[in-house]
Amino acid sequence: MTEDAPDLLRLEDQVCFALAIASRSVIGVYRPILEPHGLTHPQYLVMLALWGRSPRSVKDLAAELRLEPATLSPLLKRLESTGLVTRTRNDRDERMLDVALAEDGLRLREEAQTIPPRIIDKLGMDFEDLEALRRSLWRVIEATRSG
Repeated sequence: MTEDAPDLLRLEDQVCFALAIASRSVIGVYRPILEPHGLTHPQYLVMLALWGRSPRSVKDLAAELRLEPATLSPLLKRLESTGLVTRTRNDRDERMLDVALAEDGLRLREEAQTIPPRIIDKLGMDFEDLEALRRSLWRVIEATRSG
């Protein structure tokens, strides 16, 4: 490596490093906001998916969240134990498990409407900047899936 050549292995210049720190940092911002609602960040993501469409199969939910069903299962058990979701065997195929919002899960959606604005406020970033970041991250995600 010459003096004027860039150091390709400089930690601060690595995309993976920036993404890892950003992910941990943003999830850390969510933690105290989700805690009063009795949710962890992974549980919040499950609830967001179910608020978008419920009922649905565990397999379908896992695919949307990009999680293995074995990883999703304990999250669903915990959400069921707190009364937010129900899990039932599919009528057409008993090997499949369906997940649906329970009454408390439906009610929680109203409370959760306050979460995104609070996150934006805590991050101290313009909505437009966050939206541009989100679009860029989805481009990165798509690039890793096609590569």
